[in-house]
Amino acid sequence: MKLWMILLSLVVVTGCSMRDMQPMTGKTAQLHNLNDPDGDGVVLARERCTGTIAKAEIDNYGCGTVKKYQERRELKIQFANDSAYLAPKYYGQIETLADFLTQYPDTKVVIEGHCSKVGDYQHNLELSQNRAEAVVNVLVKQFSINPSRLTAKGYSYDRPVDDSHDSYAHSRNRRVMAEVTGEKSAADYKWDIYTVDKQEKY
Repeated sequence: MKLWMILLSLVVVTGCSMRDMQPMTGKTAQLHNLNDPDGDGVVLARERCTGTIAKAEIDNYGCGTVKKYQERRELKIQFANDSAYLAPKYYGQIETLADFLTQYPDTKVVIEGHCSKVGDYQHNLELSQNRAEAVVNVLVKQFSINPSRLTAKGYSYDRPVDDSHDSYAHSRNRRVMAEVTGEKSAADYKWDIYTVDKQEKY
């Protein structure tokens, strides 16, 4: 009787062990998408901003960190004395600015017109305004930038870059400035929209 009980116990124990070692036939369902198709280091299960620009600084949800910025650059455009005529040879610079504005649709730009210290102040105020508007018109008509993003502002000779009264100073003061403001990802694009040699005298 005791021998029968011992054999029965061995059969039960062996059967349990063999059943525990059976390979699993079903697959465990993956609950979260762990892919990172835009390569920003954040998996899709946590991503809130897909398509983040490569190398941009991001938060824990894959969204680019945002900062306000304000940049001023001089467009290398020379106007003749007492003239607001914008020669087509300067359109390339304006196109570069237009490309930047197209790439960053949250930006706005103020185009500033400036004059030399020659002649009547009020006349120069109108002339500087016309110079700024000439650039704005090219941005709108040639490069389809929305006018609501553009402002033209004339300053007469209130803001000279050279206080001298020689022809070289007058030439430098007949200029156009672009002030761009907006928001951008902290590392998405470094300012290089104007191909102006900083060492060049103008």
